[in-house]
Amino acid sequence: MNYRHAFHAGNFADVIKHIVLVRILTYLQEKPAAFRVIDTHAGAGVYDLSGEEASRGGEWLTGIARLMQARLSDAAGPLVAPYLDIVRAFNPQRGLEAYPGSPLIARALLRPQDRLVACELEPVARKHLIGALRRDTQARVVDLDGWVALPAFVPPKERRGLVLIDPPFERKDEFDRLASGFAEAFAKWPTGSYLLWYPAKSRRATDDLARRVAVATGGGTDKCRRLEFSVAPQTADGPLTSAGLLIVNPPWTLMADLKTILPELEKPLGQGGAARFRLA
Repeated sequence: MNYRHAFHAGNFADVIKHIVLVRILTYLQEKPAAFRVIDTHAGAGVYDLSGEEASRGGEWLTGIARLMQARLSDAAGPLVAPYLDIVRAFNPQRGLEAYPGSPLIARALLRPQDRLVACELEPVARKHLIGALRRDTQARVVDLDGWVALPAFVPPKERRGLVLIDPPFERKDEFDRLASGFAEAFAKWPTGSYLLWYPAKSRRATDDLARRVAVATGGGTDKCRRLEFSVAPQTADGPLTSAGLLIVNPPWTLMADLKTILPELEKPLGQGGAARFRLA
C-alpha cells in the first residue's frame, strides 16, 4: 500500500499515533535534561483539511473531527487534552481547517533545551515542512532518506529522546526495512524510546514485525509494547481500517494512560460500530 500522509491527515490512525506521541513527550518533559525527537519520515508538517488530498477520502471526518466532539471522562480527558490543544492551536477559528503532522506536534512540546530533527526526502513535502518550521532554531529539516537517517542520527548528544518511524509503505519490503532499520538503530542507542507505526492489513506481516522488533530488544515484554486499533473489519482490498504501533522503551506511565484513554475512543472512532483495540 501507499500511505501518503496528506491523503490520510487527521484520520483514526493519526489520532491514535499522535495521542501516544504526545503522552511520551509529555513524560520526557518531566525531567529537566534535554531530549531530542527524530522523525524519520516527517511529511509536510501541516495539512489543509479542505485541500484536494485530504478531501478525497475525508478521513479526518471520522477521525479528529469526531474526537473533537467527543465527551471524555474526567480520567481520560486530561490525558488527551495536550494533543487536542495542539490541534486547536492550528485552528484559531472555530472548526477544523488544518491538521498538524508529527513534526509540528512534536515541536509544540519542545522546551528551550530540546531539539527536533525532521527527515523528508520528497521535494514538495520537504518544501512545505521547511516553510512550517522556518527560522526555528530548535528544529532542523533534513533532506535525507529516513532509512539512511535512522542509524546515522543515533545516539543524539542529548542521550534522551524519541525516534518516530512512520514510513509511507510504498514498497513491498517496507516491513522488512522497518524491522531491520530499527534493529540497527537500537543496537546503537538501546536506551532511546522508539515509536514504530504500521498499517495492519496482514496479520502475518504485523506479527513478524513485532517478533523481529522484540528479538532486537532482547525479547523482554517491558521493552516493547504493541498497540493495534481497528475501526472496522479490515479487508484485503478495502481502505485502511486497522493500524498499529510498536512502542520500544515506553515511559512507565504509558500503559496505564492508554488503558484509560483507548476504551473511550472505541465509540467515537468506530465506523459502522464500535472500534476495537489490542494492547499488549
